[in-house]
Amino acid sequence: MTQQPNEQNNNSPSVPQIEKLLIDDPNHFQFHAAYIVYSETFDKVTEAEAKKELNQNIEDLKSNKIDYETFYVNTSHHRKLTMPRQERFSLTTQRKKDWRKKTQRQERIKRHKK
Repeated sequence: MTQQPNEQNNNSPSVPQIEKLLIDDPNHFQFHAAYIVYSETFDKVTEAEAKKELNQNIEDLKSNKIDYETFYVNTSHHRKLTMPRQERFSLTTQRKKDWRKKTQRQERIKRHKK
């Protein structure tokens, strides 16, 4: 009975793991917010190409090659944002004169019911 080395077969065809960059700067608010978006998106994405692209975007942002708007545009297609539905609602209004008339009538009825 011979055993085949399973460990060699599993390690050789594997693609190198892409690491998340740890270049956060909490003192710089805009970059910190962008890094949080990058971090959450990086954790959700599974494709290696997408992770490479995210890493490149955050590196370019850190080195001021791109601005924040470009960063968010570049990462937006990797983020799956759900927009809340715009539901219709109705608001009933009435004139002040009509409101006064109605409240006076209700008070009068209330007063005489005693």
